[in-house]
Amino acid sequence: MAVQKSRKTPSKRGMHRSHSALAAPAVSIDSKSGETHSRHRISRDGFYRGKKVLKTKADVEAEGAEE
Repeated sequence: MAVQKSRKTPSKRGMHRSHSALAAPAVSIDSKSGETHSRHRISRDGFYRGKKVLKTKADVEAEGAEE
């Protein structure tokens, strides 16, 4: 098992923890559905930048019900 040679100084400890307090991820609001999602990600509805790019389970079930 690895054991550290000497204890970490308060300065190094602070540097190690410096990224713990980063801000929350950027959130975007979809123009079509009004849903909030992370930027540059597809929303749960399958929309990206206002365009439908992915079929969801609801879409597939709706197509099956129409037939």
